Amino acid sequence: MSVPSITLNDGNRIPQFGLGVFLMPPEQTKEHVAFALANGYRHIDTAAVYGNEREVGQAIAESGVPRDEIFVTTKLWNNRQTDAPAALAESLEKLGLDQVDLYLIHWPTPEFDTYLQAWHSLEQLQADGLTRSIGVSNFHQQHLQRLIDSSDVVPAVNQIEVHPSLPQFDLVDVNNRLGIATEAWSPLGRRSDLDNEVIVEIARRIGRTPAQVILRWHIQRDIIVFPKASSPERLRENADIFDFELSADDKTAIDGVDSGNRVGSNPETMNRR
Repeated sequence: MSVPSITLNDGNRIPQFGLGVFLMPPEQTKEHVAFALANGYRHIDTAAVYGNEREVGQAIAESGVPRDEIFVTTKLWNNRQTDAPAALAESLEKLGLDQVDLYLIHWPTPEFDTYLQAWHSLEQLQADGLTRSIGVSNFHQQHLQRLIDSSDVVPAVNQIEVHPSLPQFDLVDVNNRLGIATEAWSPLGRRSDLDNEVIVEIARRIGRTPAQVILRWHIQRDIIVFPKASSPERLRENADIFDFELSADDKTAIDGVDSGNRVGSNPETMNRR
């Protein structure tokens, strides 16, 4: 599998496609990650709060794939924003790694107002070599600007909810203007976009599945994407998106699916510990 990569603003490169393990039970995670790695996946996205970092690490250790060929992301949970060094140490122990490739602040949690402290800790963790790149997740423009105004380091990544019915054009444009790569979580809208008639018709006409059409739409927007997959068949299907392109008209049609359909939490009000 030949996956394109994107150069981040710190010079590190990230595969544009990978596997997400959100809501993947720990007892299934090792098997799915192992299968993905054996079938050419080289980008794994996890988080402390997912409860499956240890199984991700076990699959990596047993895969036989050289560590420097695998891009590993994990995230700092909300109740550890004032304790990021210890939190990353715990994640590294579970993953069995000396360093992650990307460490993200999971949510801005504006009510608690600790994300600036967390960011300064991440800057030091990067300087100490415990993470190659640092970034954020679910940050809106005002969160990003406040962070950048207080720091010399611009986030390498902003991981946000993006899918056809919530394309986030404005926020992706903000990321681009600031030199921040956009990553999409819930890239299929938690599967809610798979039945959209526009997407279904495009998929039928070009001989692809709705999931492949949506994932290809992300790729052609230069967005980094890592769908969850619950079976070997889905893992293979999701990855089979690099031998075709959507036409400009098809891409525009999918852009028009936008309905403001947020399937996850709103960063303005998400303050869960």
